Amino acid sequence: MKIAIFGSGAVGGYFGGRLAAAGEDVTFLARGAHLAALQQGGLHIDSPAGALHLPKVQATDRPQAVGPADVVLFTVKLYDVAAAAATLAPMIGPDTVVITLQNGVEAVDMVAKHVGLDHVAGGAAYIVIVIDKPGHLRHTAAHQLVFGESDGTRSPRLIAFEEAGTRAGFHAKASTEVETDLWIKFVRLSTWSGMTTITRSPMGVIRDSPELFAMMMTAIDEAIAVGRARGVKFPDNVVEETLKLIHRFPAESKSSMFEDLERGRPLELPWLSGAVVRLGKEVGVSAPTHQFITAVLTPLAAG
Repeated sequence: MKIAIFGSGAVGGYFGGRLAAAGEDVTFLARGAHLAALQQGGLHIDSPAGALHLPKVQATDRPQAVGPADVVLFTVKLYDVAAAAATLAPMIGPDTVVITLQNGVEAVDMVAKHVGLDHVAGGAAYIVIVIDKPGHLRHTAAHQLVFGESDGTRSPRLIAFEEAGTRAGFHAKASTEVETDLWIKFVRLSTWSGMTTITRSPMGVIRDSPELFAMMMTAIDEAIAVGRARGVKFPDNVVEETLKLIHRFPAESKSSMFEDLERGRPLELPWLSGAVVRLGKEVGVSAPTHQFITAVLTPLAAG
């Protein structure tokens, strides 16, 4: 299977690295120091699932050098989606699928404007990972991809990618309810990103503080209410399952948005807590906790 990793940061680098190690034809699209490190020294992953060093990988900054792929894992940050999606055309063949792995729930429509909805599948990545330095990733917990066609079918192209992920050793699922999957992650991540970033604290601090924990649960309830008002069908146990995840997180876990704040990078705030507020207003549902998070972080959102 020919796979392109468009935006080979921590998430794309991890899943692309596992797929390449399992024998798939993987090309990493990256830029700057990270691209140079991939080209010169390959990819290093430290992980509880097993360390990995690929001394030689295919890496470029030119989509034209890749050509049509079977699967494009689209893993750029939300603030780069529009510009990056406009450059996808050289990698799109008759049955290419672009799997969007952005946080939030708006990436599918953003990418479809450039390549057509029939070439896009929504996806969600569950993983705790950071770039330690260019070419080196540090994986802490979870490694799951969920992805699905807009029409809810388990298409041959996504079944093939599911099987490739299983061979590569991570959890991969071609879902028939991807909208619900994306919203469940959005509920969780918009809250966790906002809470860890406004407090400058890892998950353990929030989990162990009664006041912060209560604030987090209120934010989760607000996001669920927005989704339900927009017609999303959440499973009855969504809060119970979210609590289980919260208690399984390593105490030192940080959200990617908190990591971005610490490094002076732009924040995905407009598509996380900001989106909860914006999408809620469209259906008449208020989200005061997410409004507070948005107001506090907006002065820092540009990096």
